[in-house]
Amino acid sequence: MHGTPHIVSDVMTHTVASVGRRAEFKEIVQLMGQRKVSALPVLEGVGEDEGRVVGVVSEADLLYKEEFRDADADPDSYTQLRRFSDLAKADAVTAEDLMTSPALTVHATVTLAQAARTMAHAKVKRLPVVDGTGRLEGVVSRGDLLKVFLRDDAEVAEEVRREVVSYLFPTSYSIVRVQVKDGVVTLAGRVRDTSLVPVAARLVRAVEGVVDVECALTGPARHPEQ
Repeated sequence: MHGTPHIVSDVMTHTVASVGRRAEFKEIVQLMGQRKVSALPVLEGVGEDEGRVVGVVSEADLLYKEEFRDADADPDSYTQLRRFSDLAKADAVTAEDLMTSPALTVHATVTLAQAARTMAHAKVKRLPVVDGTGRLEGVVSRGDLLKVFLRDDAEVAEEVRREVVSYLFPTSYSIVRVQVKDGVVTLAGRVRDTSLVPVAARLVRAVEGVVDVECALTGPARHPEQ
């Protein structure tokens, strides 16, 4: 019924900053500052796997060095000695030792909804986009996924009429008006089968770019007895 949903390749950034395994701590910090990003993909640099994403180094990985800086001076900080992996990152000086591996990635063909769920579950702000061999194609961020909400109201209204209203209420017995303002869809009018009203609301919410739905649909008018 619905038109083809947007996929990651529609919104992702194709030109991506990345580092190799041997990139040094200060180089990573400088590149993040220059590109205004909070994480960088780490790529394999040699052999058949050249260009394949092997990990991601983030600001959180770099901050362990600052977090554990005064461990020797503060006895209480020794309670954190159980965090061996964090301590290892605090001592790390190259991307290979700093990175989180294996990297959480997505393919360019997945839907924005799937990418959003992946980000939410992993609590990350961006994901490297890879091809079938794991090589870097781009990066998709939370901001990229929100681009669908920039769709024009008229475009959203047309899709709702075409993909929802004409599908659920095709007969002349139903007259449904669709209005969209700032992404909020209002359905008004009369329909023959009111049991379809909650279905209509649910399907409208599934249209990309819809912020909210207001339903003012009622049943057919009652004619006075003759």
